[in-house]
Amino acid sequence: MGVKIICKNQRAGYDYFLEEKYECGLALLGTEVKSLRQGKGIINEAYVVIDNDGEAWLQNATIPHYEFGNINNHPETRRRKLLLKREEIHQIEKKMAMKGYTIIPLALYFKDSLVKCEIALGKGKKLFDKRDTAAKRDVERKLRQGQFD
Repeated sequence: MGVKIICKNQRAGYDYFLEEKYECGLALLGTEVKSLRQGKGIINEAYVVIDNDGEAWLQNATIPHYEFGNINNHPETRRRKLLLKREEIHQIEKKMAMKGYTIIPLALYFKDSLVKCEIALGKGKKLFDKRDTAAKRDVERKLRQGQFD
């Protein structure tokens, strides 16, 4: 069937140097999936935490209430469990401890009928790094358009 993107974190590439990417599933409630099927969801302010039990959790991601839901609708910003293999979580924990990385969610999407989340290890950029990135992007855009002949 393919991939249908629900939402992307637009600022992730601007605010962080992204290195390793992982694809993981999400443990969701039924009304959350229905709301995501309508294309609703916000992960711009979201982040990932690994707790003491070795489980990864998506924090601060907003999935709005399902409009046709009833009194049993889900809380919008509850923490959601990420479904990763134990080895992947240990690998991520080691890198976070050694090099000072953080885990950023990049996108939520449907892969076939399952909701997946793409996360990445990233290091925060300083202000001058952000300026360099923007300048390089502008130069590449002008070269593609043929303005620097």
